[in-house]
Amino acid sequence: MSQTQAPRRGFLHRLAGMAGVSAVAGLSANAQSRPQSGDTPYLPRYARAQNYRSLKQSSYDRTGGNSDRWPIKAGDTLEVFNAQGPGIVSHIWFTIAAPGLNHLKEIVLRMYWDGNAKPSVETPVGDFFGLNLGQYFVYQSAFLNCSPIKALNCYFAMPFRKSARIAVTNEGKQDVSSFYSNIDYQLVPSLPDDSLYFHAQYRQSTPCEATTNDWKNNGDANRLKNLDGRQNYVYAEARGRGHLMGVTLGVMQNQEFWMGEGDEMIFVDDESKPTITGTGTEDYFCGAWDFGGRDGAIPFAHLYNGAQMISAPERTGGRYCLYRWHADNPVTFSRYLKMSMEHGHANHRADNWYSVCYWYQTEPYTNFPALPPVDARIPVMKSVPGPGGAQS
Repeated sequence: MSQTQAPRRGFLHRLAGMAGVSAVAGLSANAQSRPQSGDTPYLPRYARAQNYRSLKQSSYDRTGGNSDRWPIKAGDTLEVFNAQGPGIVSHIWFTIAAPGLNHLKEIVLRMYWDGNAKPSVETPVGDFFGLNLGQYFVYQSAFLNCSPIKALNCYFAMPFRKSARIAVTNEGKQDVSSFYSNIDYQLVPSLPDDSLYFHAQYRQSTPCEATTNDWKNNGDANRLKNLDGRQNYVYAEARGRGHLMGVTLGVMQNQEFWMGEGDEMIFVDDESKPTITGTGTEDYFCGAWDFGGRDGAIPFAHLYNGAQMISAPERTGGRYCLYRWHADNPVTFSRYLKMSMEHGHANHRADNWYSVCYWYQTEPYTNFPALPPVDARIPVMKSVPGPGGAQS
């Protein structure tokens, strides 16, 4: 028998021996027919015993009545969640009744992990839930959605070792009459050592600074080159170890024609050059061909990607809301991350951008740049030079 056959014969002998052992073991009280933990791919995890305590903190009426909401006076901060760990926030639901038309931009959401004074999440509440232009619309994605008619949902897992605190601040000039909240969480015996802290950071540029006024079509801008991303729009920077989960982006056009064509450039552990470079804005958000163009753009909302709101595409005043999740392949970093994107090819566009970046990292907080003042967060077209631009 050749040497190549020997391993197979050995395997068959071992298999026969195992069958004999199994026959004997089957006679014992500890028969191996009982599936062992981790050995049952045919049984969903939710059909097995869980090792956590399920809890909720909500705005329910403490008197037993039906006034299950909190009012928030102008300028006030409301703590909507406070828990001691170890635990995991698994779901956040808000709905808001407020007279202010811009309350999605005026109310600021902050989250603090393990007693830190600095937040790990700081963003206008609408932007956090993918409503980056301050308008409600219904959509569905893997981690965020807006359900009929104004129900805001988040399904990112948010672990905490010692404590978690979530607060909202009304930075508007009018009182919020009703802020409803349901936050589901779990208390667990312990968290794995490699558990990371959830982060979300808001940024905006109104308008983005253009490299040229000669932007009528992308062909005019192709002479522009951009390899270092120096003038890119920056979604977030982080230091430590972690991974990028994705972004939401709202764009208000200050100019005619296609607002995209900008490549994403992700800097990983190297601040001098991007590790990842893409092929265009709609490509990064996993669409194609300007999402259908000036007269044929089609909104869409999928599991990990979407252009869930498109209004007056490729026209001055046009609006886009977009999202992309990297759950299939989170972008890992060991020391440093900068998530950035060109605003138009080689940054030749001057539109208004509003974004939130979502990631996990080892440190429970990071130093965020100052949040823009509330009036500056309201989407308003800006006067910009060039053909077809908004005029003051």
